Amino acid sequence: MAHFAQIDENNIVTRVLVIEQEMVDTGLWGDPATWIQTSYNTRGGVHYSSDNLPDGGTSLRKNFAGIGYTYDSTRDAFYAPQPFPSWVLNEDSCIWEAPVTYPDDGKMYLWDETTINWVTA
Repeated sequence: MAHFAQIDENNIVTRVLVIEQEMVDTGLWGDPATWIQTSYNTRGGVHYSSDNLPDGGTSLRKNFAGIGYTYDSTRDAFYAPQPFPSWVLNEDSCIWEAPVTYPDDGKMYLWDETTINWVTA
């Protein structure tokens, strides 16, 4: 069994299932061309073991797919919806990044799109 994401005509993920490759290939769950394998252990282009540490394994499509994610066939990657208009997609990890680095002072912050900066929570 493997994880597969089904995409719609706009390449947006509509569901993610654990199913057999054969079930995809036979069209039991719809057009096989709309199903793309995804890896539960892949985040940011890195493969992780069950203890949540990078294990050197082969990553698959940059990120584990989620409902609402986009599948980009050029990058062969899944990525989340853009959280804020100012955030930029990192081409290597396919993870959205704020234009300002998150402060490293132990405090909790929230993103403020109006000021394009982090504000204390």
